[in-house]
Amino acid sequence: MSDLADAIGGAVLADAGIGPDQTLTDDEHLALVAAGARAEHEVRAILQSAVTAARAGGASWARIGGELGMTRQAAQQRFGGGAGSSRATVGDLAAERWLGPVTAFDEMAELELAGRAGWRTVEAGTLAHRMVRTDTQWEHRRILWRASLAAEHADGWEVGCRAFPWIYLVRDRGVAAITPGE
Repeated sequence: MSDLADAIGGAVLADAGIGPDQTLTDDEHLALVAAGARAEHEVRAILQSAVTAARAGGASWARIGGELGMTRQAAQQRFGGGAGSSRATVGDLAAERWLGPVTAFDEMAELELAGRAGWRTVEAGTLAHRMVRTDTQWEHRRILWRASLAAEHADGWEVGCRAFPWIYLVRDRGVAAITPGE
């Protein structure tokens, strides 16, 4: 068994509240099934995010398919869906919207512009960010996924969203948002 499988197995056991030397009851078996299902959901989301990041970084569908043991067409069909069919632009005044399409190369500049207008990211989808509007400006920062964010929290950053392999941090600038045309 690989180190990754050991880590996932340990996380599933912990999520189910089951100790390593425990004899399982029927209810605990069912708790383990439920925890396994939650883990599968999370792993699928991580894989989707990893594929999205690879595409944004320039990887072809053929290379991604090769890594997954499938054809490029199968990879594109499984992972190529969009986060939403209509994308909003920075001038929209709705309370929530999608910003995109963006890639790993231009998303931080787009998030900077949106942040000045009072938008903060709350979810990252395929080549897009779901954003909510506030009355203040926001800073955005993208870091590689990690377990401890103590240093970032100490500097006033909070998690806007997680989209493996990235964590998007946001920080309120404490100044009024710029309205379109200013």
